[in-house]
Parts: sequence; C-alpha cells; structure tokens
Amino acid sequence: MMDVPPTIVAEAVQEAPPARRPPSDVPAGRADGIQVIDGRIRRSGPPTLPQGGPSGLRTEQLTAAAKDKRPVTDIYDKDGLHVRWYLQGGLDYDVENNLFWNLASAYSPQSKFNSDENWLEGYVKPGIGFDKTFSGGDVFYGKISGVASRTWGTDAFDSRNQGAITLEEGYLGFRTEGKGTNFDLSLGPRELVLGSGMLIANGGVNGFERGALKFGPRKAWKQAAIGRIINGRQTITGYFIEPRELKSNNGHNQLAGVDVRYDASNEDFIGFTYINVLRSQSPYIRAAPGGIGAPTIIPDGRDKTNVVNLYFKGSRDEGIWRNWFITGDIAYEWNNRINMSAWAARGQIGYRFADIPWTPTLISTAKFFSGDNPNTPKLERFDPLYYEGSPGIWATGAESSMVFINTNLKALEFSAAVQPSKKITVTLRYAYISADKLESPLQFGQATRLVSTPSGFNLVDGVTKHHLSDDFFLEYDQILTNNLFLTVGLAASFPGAGIKAELPGKAPTWTGAFANVVFNF
Repeated sequence: MMDVPPTIVAEAVQEAPPARRPPSDVPAGRADGIQVIDGRIRRSGPPTLPQGGPSGLRTEQLTAAAKDKRPVTDIYDKDGLHVRWYLQGGLDYDVENNLFWNLASAYSPQSKFNSDENWLEGYVKPGIGFDKTFSGGDVFYGKISGVASRTWGTDAFDSRNQGAITLEEGYLGFRTEGKGTNFDLSLGPRELVLGSGMLIANGGVNGFERGALKFGPRKAWKQAAIGRIINGRQTITGYFIEPRELKSNNGHNQLAGVDVRYDASNEDFIGFTYINVLRSQSPYIRAAPGGIGAPTIIPDGRDKTNVVNLYFKGSRDEGIWRNWFITGDIAYEWNNRINMSAWAARGQIGYRFADIPWTPTLISTAKFFSGDNPNTPKLERFDPLYYEGSPGIWATGAESSMVFINTNLKALEFSAAVQPSKKITVTLRYAYISADKLESPLQFGQATRLVSTPSGFNLVDGVTKHHLSDDFFLEYDQILTNNLFLTVGLAASFPGAGIKAELPGKAPTWTGAFANVVFNF
C-alpha cells in the first residue's frame, strides 16, 4: 500500500502537526506589535503552546497564567523604551506502537522500518524584544529569537538523533496608536496566522534534520513583510511570506495576499483571506485516469495557485443561545495553468455549560477537503498549504494526522472538555475519518499498489473503501505555575475498511502516548 518512510515523509510533516502560538505574547504586546483596541488585545491567532503542549487550555487560563511575567522578563523600561527577554522550552517523551498500522512491514519489509518507537525530544527558544514609544504615541518595535531543538532516539518518521539551531524571529516594525485609523508595518522573519489557521499559520518546518517532530517549535516565516491598517474593529492585512522549509525538501515557496477582518466586542469575528502563490517548486499529484495506473506528478504544481477563504465565529452573550458558539470556514482554490479547481469547508458548533461544576464544553465538527476525481481531466485535490495542525484546531485525527493531511478527506469530529479546576483541563476527542474520492491520492504515493486485472497487473493509487480510521485522543493539561505547563496524552487509531482492505492480514490498532513539560517566559 505504501513505503512508509518515503511516501509519508514527502509532505506530511511539512504540512501537519506544526507548532502553535505561545502565550508569552499576551503580556508582551508592545514588543510583538500586537494591537490593543478598546482595552483588549487583538491578534490573528489563539494564544496556545507548541504542538506537544497543552492544547486543551482555554485562552483565559493561559492569559491568567502569564499575567505576572512582565516584571520578571523586563530588562529596561524607562523613558518610553521597553526591552524584555523571552524564553520558552520543553521536554517531551513519546511512545508509538504499530506506527502507520504496520503498513511498512506488509509492503516495504526491506526498509526495516520499526513500527514501535519511543524517543525524547526537546527545544529551547530564547529571544529579546523592544519597543520605543514616542511622544505622539507612535511605536518603533522589534524582536529577535532563535530555536535549538533535538531528538534523542528514533522518531515516528525514522529520523534518529537529529537536531538544529535556527533563527526564528528577526523583525523590525513601526506602528501608530491612539488615532482613528492606525497603521502597523513590519519587515523580517516573524509569526503570522490568518483567519482560523486553515491555510496560513505554520511558517516553519520541524522534524527530520531539525528534530523535535512533535513539539514543532518553529512557527515563524523565514521572510515576512506585513502591513496592517486598523480602523476600530476592522483590520486589513497585506502580506508577503516565505516559509522556513527543510534543506532536504525545499519547494522555494513565496506567497502574498490580503486579509480583511472584523472583530466584535465579544471575540466573535468574520473575515476574508486571499492568497496568491507567487513562486513554488512544490509538485502536485493527479489521480490516474479511471484510478488505474500510476498517478501523475505535476512539477511546480503549486506555482501560481490562488486561494480565497471566508471564515467566521459567532456566539451570544445572553438569551436562549447563551453559551452556544459556531465557527465556519470555506475555501476555494484554482490554478488555470494546470486546470485546477478544489475546495474545502469546515462547520463547527459548540456549547459550554458555564453554570455547572467543571464547566463542560462539547464541540461537534464536520470537515471536508476535496480529492482529485480520477474520472475528470480537472485537478480537484485540495492543497492545505501551511495549516495549523494542532489538536482541536486543524489536525484531522490524532495519530492519523501524521499520515492524512487535509486533502481528499472527510471527517466528523466530537470533543468534550472539562475543567476540574482553573489550572486543569481534560479533553477527549474522537474523529471518524474517510476519503472523499476512491482510487485517488491521499498523499504522495500513498495507497499505491498492484492489482490483478484480466489484462494483467496495474498500479492503483488510493483506497477502494471510504472509511480510513477512527481516532481517539485523551489529553490532560495542567498549569503547574505561571510559567510551567504539564501535558499528558493517550491516542489510538483504529483502522477503517479502507486501510484494512489493503493489508494481507489483520490491521492492528495504532497507539501512542506522550508526556511533556513546557516552560514559557
């Protein structure tokens, strides 16, 4: 069905489980260029920790945990000049059994891929930032930071004892404050999340020669020019970004576009993003005609792709709809150069029991990412670009998210979270994952196999049954101190009919567990 390391490696880690925004930027708005309007912080993404960190913690918990940091991290704060240091890091221990449902043993035994692994990984991310406020209220600001990461042992993608030291952020910016219309312009490597993180969130690639596969501490774009116009609750963002890709898999991507967003007073929002891929050497893959034969690789397929994305979040503070919330995303992609037309959507509804002990929160999510129809000449395979692949955000499944990127997929997801105390959150997630199109690539080379026909053997790419897996993920998150976080997780992926049909024997359950500690200043 697939040669596990080479067929998965081509794309999965670059696009899936990336890092997430740390909470340290909550009290450090001046240095990071985050706008404060009407007394509240505004940003384009949720304050969360890296992928291995506590994904279940709510925004208010992280904000409360970070509230006492400023005095500790201040270097200088006088005469309008504020300088502070940053430091984040962590250690994570992972155990995986029956990786990728033991498909490597069945289809690539010569690779000697070990389907049972355990490893330790860690990272440290130091930085320093400043802002200079002038008498008229204008602010000149900047930040520089780096990442040192390491994996000890062999991780899920067969990378052993890898690590690297890289630049993370290194930008300068200028913004106005206190005016009817404010401007913010920055230049240099930095983080940028647009909308809900469906397409533009993860600017740095982790794992492989850089180590720290699960933590994914790199988030900043290698190059970024970001300009914002802020008028009350309306923000227009223009951007040019270039991801920090691996030397071993560099697609030389550059993207630009615009995001228009309105934020309501209760943290609801609605927005629209346009993305244009200015340059790319990343290939696309097209299903074989009729699903029979080898798939076609389209060199430089991503080059000149266009994307539009509409996103929103709605809720009510009172009345019968109090404590309910909904979110929605829809995206359409096209590329006339290669006859591409693809789309994706997500709808989510949730309810928080705010008036009972432990404040349970229930969320139901439906997601769709189009796959390539092998019976048409058009390319319909959705490109997820640089999405936020953390649990509960845009990851599809738990263990399965290391295999299935957000393309040619349909998923129904349910989550339940409880908060026994202000410092503890326990979350259970379930995902039913299936393929959109049969005999069509789920990823590069995935599910390619020989089948017998009356005329001989032919290559088939894709699964012949829709159901791919049932994923469960139980996560425990605790704030140990204002700067120290503990996360423990258990995950299991039960193979569906689509996976079972491709294995000669019984398909095992893929299980995993992790425990990590993250510190954040």
